[in-house]
Order: sequence, then C-alpha cells, then structure tokens
Amino acid sequence: MSLIKSISGIRGTIGGKSGENLTPIDIVNFTTAYSIFLSERLDKKKLKIVVGRDARISGSMVNNLVCATLQSTGADVVDLGLSTTPTVEMAVTKLQADGGIIITASHNPMEWNALKLLNEYGEFISAQEGAQLLELVNKGNFIYAPVKQLGSYSQYNHAIADHVDAILKLNLVDLQAISEAHFKVALDAVNSTGGMAISLLLDKLGVQNVTILNGEPTGIFPHNPEPLPEHLHEISNLLAAQNFDVGFVVDPDVDRLAIINENGEMFGEEYTLVAVADYVLQYQKGNTVSNLSSSRALRDVSHKYQVDYFASAVGEVNVIEKMKEHNAVIGGEGNGGVIYPTLHYGRDALVGIALFLSFMAKTKKTCSEIKRLYPAYYISKNKISLPPEIDVKAILEHLKKKYSDYKVTTIDGVKIDFEDSWLHIRSSNTEPIIRIYAEATTEPTSQFLADKIITDIREFINL
Repeated sequence: MSLIKSISGIRGTIGGKSGENLTPIDIVNFTTAYSIFLSERLDKKKLKIVVGRDARISGSMVNNLVCATLQSTGADVVDLGLSTTPTVEMAVTKLQADGGIIITASHNPMEWNALKLLNEYGEFISAQEGAQLLELVNKGNFIYAPVKQLGSYSQYNHAIADHVDAILKLNLVDLQAISEAHFKVALDAVNSTGGMAISLLLDKLGVQNVTILNGEPTGIFPHNPEPLPEHLHEISNLLAAQNFDVGFVVDPDVDRLAIINENGEMFGEEYTLVAVADYVLQYQKGNTVSNLSSSRALRDVSHKYQVDYFASAVGEVNVIEKMKEHNAVIGGEGNGGVIYPTLHYGRDALVGIALFLSFMAKTKKTCSEIKRLYPAYYISKNKISLPPEIDVKAILEHLKKKYSDYKVTTIDGVKIDFEDSWLHIRSSNTEPIIRIYAEATTEPTSQFLADKIITDIREFINL
C-alpha cells in the first residue's frame, strides 16, 4: 500500500517497506520536514508544537517517534497524550503553540495511522503548504540540532477538560434546558478517545443517564470505525430495545458525529450538520458551507432562514477556507462533520453533541421529529478501486464531456447537477479509490444514478 499524501494528512498502514507504508523512517522524515517547514514559514528558530493521538494500537509507538523527532529538530514538544482531533486543534491556540500534529487515521481501520498537520491557528495546513512540505521530504539531507539545542518535552493533561469548558461557555449551549430534559443517552465510542471526552462533556452538561458502548480506549475497534449505518447494529439494537432519547456514535478521533433516533433508526450522517445548522441559524444569522458531496438539505435549510449557502471542494481545509471567505456561521461536511467557528475552525463531534442536545431540549422534540423537519434526500455512497495504471483524470474528463448537457462543476472531480438529483465523482483524499456519491429524492433513484456512473467508468476503462 502506497503512502497517501493529501490535504487530509499523511497516512498509511503500519509495517512494511519505507516509502510504501507508514514506517518509522517515513514518520521521522515527514515530522522533520514539518518542523523545518514551520520554522521557515514562521521565521522562528525555536518552535513549540502540540502533539496528541487517538487510541489506536500503533499510537504510542508513532507518538514516541514524532515527539523525539521534533525534539531532535530543536522544537519544544507539548504532549497531550490520548486526545481528540478537535481537542488538539483547540490546544494549539490555547497553549500559544506554533503548530500541532494529530496522530490518527480517523475512520480508517486499526492497521492504519497518520500524521495530521496543523498551523499556528490549529487548522490543517493548506494544499499549497502541503506541497512545500513534500518538497522538503523529497530533498532530504536534513540537519538536526546539536545536543545543547535539543527541544524540551512536557505533558499537558487538561486539554480535553479545556475543550469541554469552552463548549459549556457557548451562548447556544443551553445547560439548564439540557439538564432539565433528563435525557437518556447511548454512546458508541469505538474503543478510542471519544469515551473519555464525550463522557466528560455529557456529565458537565448535566446528562446523568448515559450508557457507553466500546468506551475503553484500547484501540481494538469492535467494528469498522467509520460511523456508517452498516457498522452500527449494536447501538441501533440497543435503542430499539430500550427507552433512550438519542444515540451518538463517533469515529476514533472524534471529529465525525452520527446520531441514532430514539427508535434505533439512523438519523443520517448527512443530517447531523443540517440539524445543527437549523438550530444555530435560529439564533445566529449568517451563511453556511458544506462540500460538494454533502446533501442539498443544508442548502434548503439555509434558504429557509434567507441566508446564502456555498459549496466547497471536499476536505476540511477547503470547507474552512470557503467559510472564512463567506463569513459562514456554521458549516462542515455530510460525513457528520460539524464546524462551528464561534468555538474553532475544525470538525468537532463534541460541539455537535452539545448543540444538538440544546436543540432537542429547547424544542422538546424527539430525534425522529427533528429529522422530519427536513426534506427527504437519499444519498448513495459508493467507492471503486482501480489499478494504479488507470488515468483517473481521463475518466473524469470523459464523464465531464458525456454529461455536458447538464450543470457540471469541476473544482473537485466532476459534479453533475440534475433538477432534483446530483452525482459527484472524485478521487479520495484518504484512500486509493474513486468515490461516487449520488443524491436524489428516492433511494432507488440515487442508487440507479450511482450504478449508471460506475457502469460508465467500467465501459470507458475497457475501451
């Protein structure tokens, strides 16, 4: 498996040959290049860098390599230990650091790990900056600090508590309403750091009746860690059998949030952002942003409040850039990623939970009732693996021409908009695959559209 280098980070499977997997040599090289990149970009000889990780098995090993490498470049390291992606993002600014590294492969299985790289604002470095970093990696010939200039190492154990405290102070998080609602909540934390962070959050919100599935941060994922319906049978069955108000599921680094209705049915990851945006826009007028692969439902909710909706290329850094450009008050991605800039510019399942519970408590509506507030769209999410010799750009150009009679957007792959449906075909930022997303007002139509494009691609490859 080749290393994947993108705006979403540098990731690969643990073990194998250097340059082909995420090995110690690759970790040291990329970490060194990152430190040099930051030093040159900020024109600073002495850096302070925050490091945090999810609970996957390789995390401790990778963490030791990253921290030691940063010290060897002369950078001072603040190690948060087990943490979440949004917690690390917020800690960079809280601790006035120059950057941060999050050690997580997010939704990938446990044999994967990755380095997600942050700037001094606690935001992911841009694609252009990532290209500069890769140039440094390719050049190599690194020079490390002499013994008297090695960086220091310290631990900071309060980052999750800081994160939770900041959420509690948000005007739209209604502590009294949540506490008085006496919610009964179930949580699947996939045996990573969500069990630590969300249990603290729920306790501080006054939610006393909480059942946690897979809450120990062992890194042994009990099911595929991507919070998709086909992986969530355990919590779904629990809610169907018992009297819960809501279920929450997060991925290993806690930046994606899936919601389960009180009857065990899926709220729909596409609707996590939609519902939170609906709540926020009632009190905070402003524009909204999601990526091209996200549901039209956010656009519909935005128009209800007479604000503008904008679409970005896929990738958190792209969404954030578009949010800043249009002063959006809420944004994110249809994979359950909520970005609330009043707190920070990053996908954050914790703030998503706090805002959604506030919405439920203030409206006194069930999850199912909230879901029925929105137009019913159905997304078919598909992916196909292609041999490495296949020219993906040629495939996309073929599809662009084939569907040129419709509205075609090419800022990220090819998106084809029909009157009441759409298709989006693009290369993944995180896996060696092509993703095909289709949305329509009926489930059979969305799957038909996806299947049609997959057939188009396979026919083109065989020509």
